[in-house]
Amino acid sequence: MRKRSQRLWLIGAAALLVTGAGALAVVGLQGAVAFFQSPSDIAAKGASSYHQSIRVGGLIEVGSQKHGDGGKLLTFTITDGKHTVPVVFEGIPPDMVKEGKGVVAEGKFDASGTLVASRVLAKHDENYMPKEAYDALKRASEEEGGDAAYVKEPTT
Repeated sequence: MRKRSQRLWLIGAAALLVTGAGALAVVGLQGAVAFFQSPSDIAAKGASSYHQSIRVGGLIEVGSQKHGDGGKLLTFTITDGKHTVPVVFEGIPPDMVKEGKGVVAEGKFDASGTLVASRVLAKHDENYMPKEAYDALKRASEEEGGDAAYVKEPTT
């Protein structure tokens, strides 16, 4: 075989390996990626349009939190001040999940439009809120024509 032919075979094999590795990475990451959405974003698109795992962030609506089955089933509503998303979480929630506080729930929507959460992430101190949740709350408040005074600036 000529050197030119050997080089072409080597380049072709390397391109095939790189393409295969890229395809495996894409397939492997499909289930692991969860995009952040606010309740207003979900209301605009409709819960039925989300078929993959999603993260929803905002505040737990006051009066919406209910425990069942010995504290292992938690239902609550996430709000951004404009729209709400019902959430069901089966498991022991973090101690810091409280009404009126910031939360991010990750999961999939069921047929009724309820987010069935596989993970619930709560704030770690009284001033913390994820930047995405803060931005969504502020944007919803400004669209309503109100002031965003009740939305605290996030700390890191």
